[in-house]
Amino acid sequence: MADDTDEETAGPPIELGDGPEVAGVPLARISSRLTYGIEKSAIRRREGDTEIRTPDGPQALGDVLDSVDVPYFERRQEFETAVREEIGAGPVPTE
Repeated sequence: MADDTDEETAGPPIELGDGPEVAGVPLARISSRLTYGIEKSAIRRREGDTEIRTPDGPQALGDVLDSVDVPYFERRQEFETAVREEIGAGPVPTE
């Protein structure tokens, strides 16, 4: 029985380019590190200084959370939705 995923013939799943870097981290990376339900103040203590990617350039998550009115996030989706409503949608600038 042949193995279709032979390590010798398998290449990288995604080709990475040599383009400009993007400042900040994706919001999904931060939200994946948290355990829900969680208070906004707990997120601020743990990740408030982390810069996230936004259409206006990198912003500290703590600064974005200042504008969020939700004090407690039951689920990951609630957290991401609240933050995305504040930062907006659109392309993220590169350096």
